[in-house]
Amino acid sequence: MSGLGLSAPEEAVYRHFLRNPDTSDDEIHTLLGLDRREVDTSVRRLCTLGVLHRTGPGALASADPETAVERLTDLCLRELHRELARVTQARHLVSELRQEQPREAASAPRVERLADVERIRARIDDLAFFAREEILSVEPYVELTPENIAHARPLDQRCLRRGVRIRSVVPGTALGHPPTAGYLRELSSRGAQIRVARTVTERVLVYDRSTALVPVDPDDTARGALLVREEGLVAQLLALFDKIWCDANPLPRLDENGDDRDRPTELEQRVLESMCRVSKDEVGARELGISVRTYRRHVADLMQVLGAAGRPQAALLARERGWI
Repeated sequence: MSGLGLSAPEEAVYRHFLRNPDTSDDEIHTLLGLDRREVDTSVRRLCTLGVLHRTGPGALASADPETAVERLTDLCLRELHRELARVTQARHLVSELRQEQPREAASAPRVERLADVERIRARIDDLAFFAREEILSVEPYVELTPENIAHARPLDQRCLRRGVRIRSVVPGTALGHPPTAGYLRELSSRGAQIRVARTVTERVLVYDRSTALVPVDPDDTARGALLVREEGLVAQLLALFDKIWCDANPLPRLDENGDDRDRPTELEQRVLESMCRVSKDEVGARELGISVRTYRRHVADLMQVLGAAGRPQAALLARERGWI
């Protein structure tokens, strides 16, 4: 019970009275092999916590295990909440501590060059993980591989669950790649704001309007990236993002332009419904009157269109789109 804030002697005392209710605490230090003062201190604290209570002169009994665990859990959660509030309120120290820096250090440009691709990816993951308010991005990618999507999904979903605002601009040609289009619509359904531009040549990432990441050479990303924290430079990048964002169009709905090419056919619709009901391809194929090979081909095509990594996720994404 140490995870609930009880010391080893306190747990031993509680378990003793659980086994021996309405008994005296006069001699339990001998039975438990503990110091008398340690037992007395444990009894007092357990009574204060409501885990033990007096049933008569010199007699004690333990609270029911469910009651005891709930009470201790509640106390631990209250303490954790107070600690969390104390830690999060400490962010005001940043400006106070910066005042302690020499004026030269505070005013010097803060730009870091990242040359290694793996280091850039790791830094992007860190910035996304610790983002608190907003992530802005302009990215010229046309196609996302299944690996790209699988890597980005947990970070993006975590940010959106925590209330981090995501705004992203992508080129219109990305919608021509079904897995990429599917993932963008998945993000949109979860609260991200996606816009589409006719052409995108810039590559900009901004986190919490205070840290930006841009390529050293936009025409050759292999040359590395610049991590920028200098306020003036970040402000310029924010202005660039705002201009690109305003000139872009909202992510089109599937039926806005009359293009239904990535909507399921009647047979694919039945395959989707079958995927949600049966666990074996042989059963689904038999119900639809098609071969197992054809059934599996339709499943694979649907997963590609939806940008799904597995069948359960494909079913979920299909429900989000209103296909089933």
